[in-house]
Amino acid sequence: EAALSRRYVLCEVVSEDPRCRQCIEDRAVGLAVRDAIARVHGDYGLACCSISFTVKYLNAYTGTVLLRCRKDFYRLLCSALPFVRQLESRNQRYPCSLHTLHVGGTIRTCQKFLIQYNRTQLLMLLQNCTNEEERRCIQKSLLSCSLTKEQSPSGDEEDDDGIE
Repeated sequence: EAALSRRYVLCEVVSEDPRCRQCIEDRAVGLAVRDAIARVHGDYGLACCSISFTVKYLNAYTGTVLLRCRKDFYRLLCSALPFVRQLESRNQRYPCSLHTLHVGGTIRTCQKFLIQYNRTQLLMLLQNCTNEEERRCIQKSLLSCSLTKEQSPSGDEEDDDGIE
């Protein structure tokens, strides 16, 4: 079972180029991350991280990316993420960076973290509202920040190994 232990790394794609959003796709993110790992840790690091590495979830609208890797090598992966400098799509390169938000033992803990994170972001937006219409929209969004239960009544997935 220890061989199946995984870590999920929740990241945010940060870019000043608005066109970058259109090229956020699994393949582009996966290639950019693998390229950064190879540059930072060489072939050995790339081989270690490639075992069960995958882009599990991606939301191009929010720029949220969830990466999965083996628990033994998540530190190698995380240490290479700051070296992602661009995403490439259709022979176009878009400068960007990956900002690590959270590392968790299950997808569910990452979802819970993301809900809290989004709530915090919305509260900051709420403080900067310029009119009542904006304020109402953001308050409505805040109220909709929750995790819908899609699992069996027994609860969570595998154990978190204390990483929160």
